[in-house]
Amino acid sequence: MTTIYPSLENQPGNDTTCPALWDALRDVTDPEIPISVVDMGLIVAMAEQDGIVGIKLTFTAMGCPAMDFIMDDIRARLLQEPGVREVRIDIVWDPVWTKARLTEEGIEILHSWGVSA
Repeated sequence: MTTIYPSLENQPGNDTTCPALWDALRDVTDPEIPISVVDMGLIVAMAEQDGIVGIKLTFTAMGCPAMDFIMDDIRARLLQEPGVREVRIDIVWDPVWTKARLTEEGIEILHSWGVSA
């Protein structure tokens, strides 16, 4: 089983799930494997109000050495979006990351790198 995240491909741009911002985060990849933070299932929730984007972000492990890089890349990418003036990121560990958070594309990318998903 995989997860489907909001996208302009399946929701209108003015949808409250912020599909344009989810699509923007598809440009942010893990530094070790070229898989987006969305396809990896690291974005738990996202909301935007008055130009402030709030993100709940998880990682595959508490000791992930790329945490700061990923958060910096998320901020930098979202600040390029029209109307976004601030990005607030909260790291959450509930729900725990599992492979069920992966998208179909994420699974395919991991398989191409020889990683079982």
